[in-house]
Amino acid sequence: MDGQAILLRLTSTFGPGIVETHDHHGDHTALVERSAILEAFRFCRDDPDLRFNVLMDLTAVDYLKYPEREFGPRFEVVYHLYSLPHNHRLRLKVRVEEDDARVPSAVGLWPIANWFEREVWDMFGIRFDGHPDLRRLLMYEEFQGHPLR
Repeated sequence: MDGQAILLRLTSTFGPGIVETHDHHGDHTALVERSAILEAFRFCRDDPDLRFNVLMDLTAVDYLKYPEREFGPRFEVVYHLYSLPHNHRLRLKVRVEEDDARVPSAVGLWPIANWFEREVWDMFGIRFDGHPDLRRLLMYEEFQGHPLR
């Protein structure tokens, strides 16, 4: 299954839960509503044609100082998925408002998300609802704020 087919499959399955998709130089990306992200993860992991069984990376982007992003949420949480059986990749993004910086935790689906989510919490201050142990990973506990904000 090629990247366009994967994006079409997500769009047809989740409808308005997929805000937008794009494919640029082989990078396949879907912007997902926060309310639909856990189901999208589960679908991507469990669907036999997709089988994204590896969460390669999870990070965040702070768009505060990007002039082309004057409107819209300040943050995006970015997930990079990989399918070992099918050798394909997918990027999922969730937009997050500064005053409600939280997304559901992916730890129940990919245990490696534990460390990634702790890093994003520590650096950006984005909370992961349902995370089993959301505490600082890189900064000391008494540190005030989040250095990549």
